[in-house]
Amino acid sequence: MGLFFIDTNSGQVATHRQLIDAGISPDSDDPPRPWHRVRGNLDSSTMWYAVLRKRTNGIFIGTLVFRHSDHHASLLKDGWEEVDVDAIRDVDLQRR
Repeated sequence: MGLFFIDTNSGQVATHRQLIDAGISPDSDDPPRPWHRVRGNLDSSTMWYAVLRKRTNGIFIGTLVFRHSDHHASLLKDGWEEVDVDAIRDVDLQRR
């Protein structure tokens, strides 16, 4: 999968490839605001990692965490929400 980004306004998550294909991001750089890179490994796969988001201080933040780990359980208990893989796969990005 690679790089994941979160729209800090809406909480929508997309891959870098999806943002490039939608004309939102250049191929060689990160997309503009409100998109923010989700912290995690550069070659992360949703097979092993979960994308989590949380609304804090009026914006959404995101992180990648190894599935079924103690850290994953701790973040969920602390109010983080797991983003469904299908929601990322089927994201509807309108050209801006």
